[in-house]
Amino acid sequence: MASRTVRLFLNTALGLGILLAPAWSPAVFAASDDQVVQPEIKRREVHEDAIDTEDFEVGAWAGIMSIEDFGSNPIYGIRATYHVTEDIFLEGAYARTRGGETSFERLSGAAKILTDDERDLDYYNLSFGFNILPGESFIGKRWAFTSAFFVIGGIGSTSFAGDDMLTWNAGFGYKVLLNDWLALRVDARDHVFDLDLLGEKRTTHNLEFSGGLSIFF
Repeated sequence: MASRTVRLFLNTALGLGILLAPAWSPAVFAASDDQVVQPEIKRREVHEDAIDTEDFEVGAWAGIMSIEDFGSNPIYGIRATYHVTEDIFLEGAYARTRGGETSFERLSGAAKILTDDERDLDYYNLSFGFNILPGESFIGKRWAFTSAFFVIGGIGSTSFAGDDMLTWNAGFGYKVLLNDWLALRVDARDHVFDLDLLGEKRTTHNLEFSGGLSIFF
């Protein structure tokens, strides 16, 4: 009697197992984990400027140069730049300005230290630059431009007062890329050379502030 009861219990358990097997299948568990509400995420498309990969840059600029003892006068020039790496560049520049009258000339009246031709100042130099703060400049919320703060220095020659003088220059500047081939740049520079006037040779510091445009090719 006991064996019949056990067999009946086992058969009943087996039948229930067969009936319930589909409900406990892995597919049912997987379906239960699905989210009922699927979030709709709108992804914003970001377009980055495709800056030209060319390493050469040429530009023109203008500004003010303060020639020590000869006043502040307009200056204009051209430059050519080779970008060795993303942060290091070599630059050659040529510029021209004209010195005014010294305080001695203004006070003495007719006395002239330099002739008109000797007041023309020309210089050329070769400089080494380094971008120390590359980043972006923002105008409002919609406009962002690649930019860099840089330091620069080099050596060259200055023709002034009837003489050619070895000249050291050092300064800093800021450059903003307006698009993939055009850049806006501002500079501050000190040109140091020895000037010999009236038999007295002394070191002069000649400050220059300028701004200009350049193109990449």
